[in-house]
Amino acid sequence: MPVITLPDGSQRSFDQPVSVYDVAFDIGPGLAKATLAGRVNDELVDASHVMTDDATLSIVTAKDEAGLEVIRHSSAHLMGQAVKQLFPTAQVTIGPVIENGFYYDFAYERAFTPEDMDAIEARMQELMKQDIPVTREVMGRDEAVVFFREMGEEYKAEIIESIPADQELSLYRQGDFIDLCRGPHVPSTGKIPAIKLTKLAGAYWRGDSNNEMLQRVYGTAWGNKKDLKTYLHNLAEAEKRDHRRLSRQLDLFHIQEEAPGQVFWHPKGWTVYQTIEQYMREQQRMRNYKEIKTPQLVDFSLWERSGHAAKYKEDMFSLVSDEREFALKPMNCPCHVQVFNQGLKSYRDLPMRLAEFGSCHRNEMSGALHGLMRVRGFVQDDGHIFCTEDQIQVEVADFIDFLHDVYRDFGFDEVIYRLSTRPDNRVGSDEDWDKAEKALADALDAQKLDWEELPGEGAFYGPKIEFSLKDCLGRVWQLGTIQVDFSMPARLDAQYVAEDGSRKVPVMLHRAILGSFERFIGILIEHHEGRFPLWLSPDQVVVMNITDSQADFVETVEKRMKKVGIRAISDLRNEKIGFKIREHTLQRVPYLLVVGDREVEADSVAVRTRTGEDLGTMTVDAAIDLLQRGIESRGDLNEVQSA
Repeated sequence: MPVITLPDGSQRSFDQPVSVYDVAFDIGPGLAKATLAGRVNDELVDASHVMTDDATLSIVTAKDEAGLEVIRHSSAHLMGQAVKQLFPTAQVTIGPVIENGFYYDFAYERAFTPEDMDAIEARMQELMKQDIPVTREVMGRDEAVVFFREMGEEYKAEIIESIPADQELSLYRQGDFIDLCRGPHVPSTGKIPAIKLTKLAGAYWRGDSNNEMLQRVYGTAWGNKKDLKTYLHNLAEAEKRDHRRLSRQLDLFHIQEEAPGQVFWHPKGWTVYQTIEQYMREQQRMRNYKEIKTPQLVDFSLWERSGHAAKYKEDMFSLVSDEREFALKPMNCPCHVQVFNQGLKSYRDLPMRLAEFGSCHRNEMSGALHGLMRVRGFVQDDGHIFCTEDQIQVEVADFIDFLHDVYRDFGFDEVIYRLSTRPDNRVGSDEDWDKAEKALADALDAQKLDWEELPGEGAFYGPKIEFSLKDCLGRVWQLGTIQVDFSMPARLDAQYVAEDGSRKVPVMLHRAILGSFERFIGILIEHHEGRFPLWLSPDQVVVMNITDSQADFVETVEKRMKKVGIRAISDLRNEKIGFKIREHTLQRVPYLLVVGDREVEADSVAVRTRTGEDLGTMTVDAAIDLLQRGIESRGDLNEVQSA
């Protein structure tokens, strides 16, 4: 007689073995109808799974994260069934769940077309309406190899052959389709609420370019049609905001084949870059960081001593000169230790905060390069704090305050916090790890922040906090980090004289707020859709004349603004004023100043915003004051105008 314990602590007794679905029905028919799977003794299982002994059970529905994964896994099989019905000679290979959806790779004699994708999706919708039962079967490995080979599924048979011979395999059948899978799956195809196929791509079998090219079909699946609609809207918004497209429109940067993964900054883009760098430099100076600059090319022996060669060698660019091997630095930390090591330090010198806008290079795979988001040459807002163990918590807490201030100035208010703790493969004593993890956790708690622990995800040398941002589309970007390192300072002979006169190894805190400048600017472009806040905009204001008679006054206004540090441009072209306004609005210039004869006489300008708001006529001095207040406050246009 199994006793089933539910999440609220209540229990239900049954006089015979009972399935997940049966328990859900016993609770209520409505819950049974919504049941997709169950979590039995913390293991995700099918709704048909039978419990013969006492167990804990959570019912999984489309509202649960696990339920969404089950839906997406089942949607991949649904796609496989649709493809096999429409293209019988196609072979199925692998079809995993990915972020926000799924894909399936197929071997077929030709590339699928957009029309094929539409037909596949339509057939999937038909199969969902048929509400075909999904059942689980068990088969031995050798039997499964023969089974799939007889079906003509050579790729699937090859996958199964790589599995140990004594392993029992699970297969899922729905109507005329069967596939190898661990599961669980939805009870029937009608339990898949909302799907959409999104794109086609090519993919090599097993990810090896020496193998055959397969057809990959991507899709997304959600727990309801409203969530699907929201996701598709955000997908369209993301495409509209793509930083690569906007960079061409706004003339910010480009990347070309002769320098893969490296950026050619244009004047406007470089202005944004320099504004960010100058801002970060000032923020660090106010917090007692000392800016340094270290070499690009360093003897490989340093990377071997620091431990980076063992981990990053394949990703490092290296060259030989004078019979010595050098590497372009993939990161800055070993070089910062060299600066610390110049001259014996005392405990009175700690904490020592070193910062560098460090230019790094990593040999990323060409297929992974993606605009500014993944490059080979990049600059980090890198910093390293050398401190004592007793200073860790205070330094981490101060850093979190610093990070919050910076993110707020760039328009990001929602931050996600994750604490990654000790991995199995690590260096240092458990006592050191205890201290480091507690210091990081206490710093987060002192700020009254909600945070998630990621057990085993820390670096081999120490735990870390990762800070992620949510952009306007809800996408999460991991940017900032602070890591506690007991290993590298000792490896590279860093020491200080303690209060008792003994020599001790400092703790090294690795920290960054923006991460890579390139990636951060890409995120900014997409988050703001190229409409940078006033203080970041490459051109902050444009002054335009209506006729040639105002040209001299326009140039005078432009010079007055430049003199006080405002990035102003003038437009004296012989074009209609409406054309000029429209063109500069498309270029996302925050403020547009129009000058006619009346404005010249009154030493004034007519002020408009890129959002189309007419602020009326004001004196040139008042316009300058408006712009300066906006730049200094780092607010958006609405905040500036209401101040």
